Amino acid sequence: MKRDIVILAHNIRSLWNVGSLFRSSDCFGVSKIFLTGYTATPPRREISKTALGAEEWIPWEYQKDPLSVLSGLKQDGYQIVALEQTDTSISIDTFKPSEKLCLIIGHEVTGVPLEQLEVAEAHIHIPMHGKKESLNVSVATGIALHIIREK
Repeated sequence: MKRDIVILAHNIRSLWNVGSLFRSSDCFGVSKIFLTGYTATPPRREISKTALGAEEWIPWEYQKDPLSVLSGLKQDGYQIVALEQTDTSISIDTFKPSEKLCLIIGHEVTGVPLEQLEVAEAHIHIPMHGKKESLNVSVATGIALHIIREK
């Protein structure tokens, strides 16, 4: 199945993480990145340093309000999924993605905001086997995209 995956990246504070998101999006065939809140947008030297040019061909759009983006995607038939550890999150290993999927990723420390979690149809997490409870947002996104793309 040729799955249509888009990313909504909200309040990502590190420009290097934003660049890494573009590079991973290129690798895993993401069709578009929505940058929301105070997430930085290209062109920025710091983004280009880690994106290695992917920011020039991966479609992206900036919208301040993530909820309007999510509403439009939902109307267009996208399954809205938050990559976040919550009381109701399921392991990405057991997650069943739909043909059209929007992956929400959030702030490096505070994660995906409650308003977006409430809109999401599913919360997924990556099982952690070490002492740390989470991964860097761009690393976690790359892992999630790989698993989703392979399902």
